[in-house]
Amino acid sequence: MGHSEKCTDLKTYWDGNTCKLCHHPRPGYGITPNCGHGDDGSIHDVPSKKCKANMFNDGSSLFCQTCGSCPAGFNILSPCSLTHDTTCEAQRTTTPVTTRTPIQTNTGSSLKPNEATTTTLSPELRSPDVLLWAVPLVILISIMLVVLCACLIYRKRNRGQNTVLTFRRRSSYVNSGFSPLSDPPGNNDLEGILSPNILSAPLQTVLDNLDVLEDLVILLDPEIQGVKNTKHLASLCSFPATWITYTYSMKESKSPLKAVLEGVTSRHPDLTVGYMAKLLRHMERNDAIAILGKLGQDVMIV
Repeated sequence: MGHSEKCTDLKTYWDGNTCKLCHHPRPGYGITPNCGHGDDGSIHDVPSKKCKANMFNDGSSLFCQTCGSCPAGFNILSPCSLTHDTTCEAQRTTTPVTTRTPIQTNTGSSLKPNEATTTTLSPELRSPDVLLWAVPLVILISIMLVVLCACLIYRKRNRGQNTVLTFRRRSSYVNSGFSPLSDPPGNNDLEGILSPNILSAPLQTVLDNLDVLEDLVILLDPEIQGVKNTKHLASLCSFPATWITYTYSMKESKSPLKAVLEGVTSRHPDLTVGYMAKLLRHMERNDAIAILGKLGQDVMIV
């Protein structure tokens, strides 16, 4: 018998506007009719009560359900409790089977019964011969996973040739152990390659021009045998070897060349593009010096 005339479904209660579904009880408990609420907001009973003897609720239902019994040919693996139905075990197999009988709620309302489940294994599946194909299949899948992981690691280690310029985080370049910069070897013939405006422009101009910076990264960051790169440029700028090694270990997230330029410009903001050009000439990297020539338009705008 429910407590609400407006809500004929005992799983709901009147909240003043509409019939609302009762809150799901915890395992071992079932809801009371209309959650114990009357239409006028009165409370006639608690929202949920502990399941009675020979009944259970595993949390999948609003109402307590009648415990099932094991059919012929099955043994009880675990008896019914407040939170679990009876679990049965076939006498000839080790496969546990849960059976259900038609269930009546504690309010007398009939829920949809669950059909009894009887599971038996065929002689073919019980045969040890199944292992003859199952074990090789598992071994094959394991080998394929190992090969796939090895390929991914190899590709990650060889991405240095296609350095990607990223700005997700700024590596630290402040170190009290840095030595002061010294003047690079004199090369007065740079004016034949770069205009005086470019040579006298602040070194920060290289960082501000993303196109020029990306071209320099592609040229100088990769480690190619016999070709001087960003490591040599950092050494000429008095960066310690430990800092250079750390910067290259992080090149997947930030370009080492960008880190070097940021470090130099932060400690020596008065340096010019001509200073970098002299270092590149000393490294015999005329290809990188030619890239600096693209700064001409930015320098004229400034």
